Amino acid sequence: MKCGMWGRALRKAVSVWYNGKNDMAIALAVTAYKKKNGWCHKDLLRLSHLKPANEGLAIVTKYVMKGWKEVQETYKESRLSAEAEKVLTYLEAVERVKHTTDELEVIHLIEEHSLVREHLLTSHLKSKEVWKALLQNMPVTAVLKNLGKMTANSVLEPGSSEVAMVCEKLKNEKLLKKAQIHPFHILVALENYKGERGYRGKLHWQPEKDILEALNTSFYKSFKALEPMGKRILVAVDVSDSMLQKVFGSVLNASTIAATMCMVVARTEKDSHIVAFSHDIVPSPVTEDMTLPQVLQKMSEIPRGATNCSAPVLWAQKTGVAVDVFIIFMDSETFAGDVHPATALRQYREKMGIPSKLIVCGMTSSGFTVADPDDRGMLDICGFDTGTPIVIQNFILDLI
Repeated sequence: MKCGMWGRALRKAVSVWYNGKNDMAIALAVTAYKKKNGWCHKDLLRLSHLKPANEGLAIVTKYVMKGWKEVQETYKESRLSAEAEKVLTYLEAVERVKHTTDELEVIHLIEEHSLVREHLLTSHLKSKEVWKALLQNMPVTAVLKNLGKMTANSVLEPGSSEVAMVCEKLKNEKLLKKAQIHPFHILVALENYKGERGYRGKLHWQPEKDILEALNTSFYKSFKALEPMGKRILVAVDVSDSMLQKVFGSVLNASTIAATMCMVVARTEKDSHIVAFSHDIVPSPVTEDMTLPQVLQKMSEIPRGATNCSAPVLWAQKTGVAVDVFIIFMDSETFAGDVHPATALRQYREKMGIPSKLIVCGMTSSGFTVADPDDRGMLDICGFDTGTPIVIQNFILDLI
């Protein structure tokens, strides 16, 4: 996004976001998560012309724009509200931890002010005790991300209270719902942890069996946290042998990802259909009580053939099945039929009188074109990562 695109609506949206958050939440965001995709909070505050709605946010804004010394100078003799004083104390702790090498002081600051890993220096993270302190208030998303590191660093040892704490967090349905963790995120964490080494191969660990069991339990519990979209969805899965290829940059193969997304729809959407396809369509008996291995087994029993990603739409038209959204999961072969998928969708819309959408996910493809670029109801997705489920959801709900 270029600076010249910052019109009134965008400035207002950014300002509303900052002013609508709790002061401490903003203080955490600007100190721990400073940059994303080339943008930092300083850019957003400057371009949005933010007018802080309260004293606490004014302190945070000055901290971002002018730095800690300016904040100290401005507020050293000011009488602040309790909330603003809390923000000031928090920012002071963030600054203190940056300049100390004392392990006990680092631990004290973490425990006293709920500092997170991103606040610490790299040297701090070499300490097992520092990691134990971080673990006390570590969100589930951060736990999933750091399981391998904490095991490799002997923070998570068999039979330890830390392992028990991690298992409790992972199996806590309230925490899973609060963190809005998608089952796919947990499955990736489980497979990564089971793999015994980090993605770049620098870390090595022996998976702790209780944590593996907790991750498996967490995977199935996380489905309960999903909110139904209330749409008539048809999920179609390619069952060709090439679906056994791993998705680029992932520990999972295309078949496992597709099976997981089938489970998501089967467990959350009442009016849904799941089919498998190659050269023809086969209704797939995926039910809400099936486990992932059971779904994969059912998929593997379906006859293979040439890939035709128009087949699900043509099948729905022929059988008169009402569908709001077609979601097609395949590898990299996106067309092998007489009718182009975009054409099939337009024919279906005309016959059924439904403004149906089409999502085609080529999970091992580096690039393809199925969607009509002039049709806002069609979406092509290349690859699949932890951000893909929310993209699919937002597209279905007209949020993008």
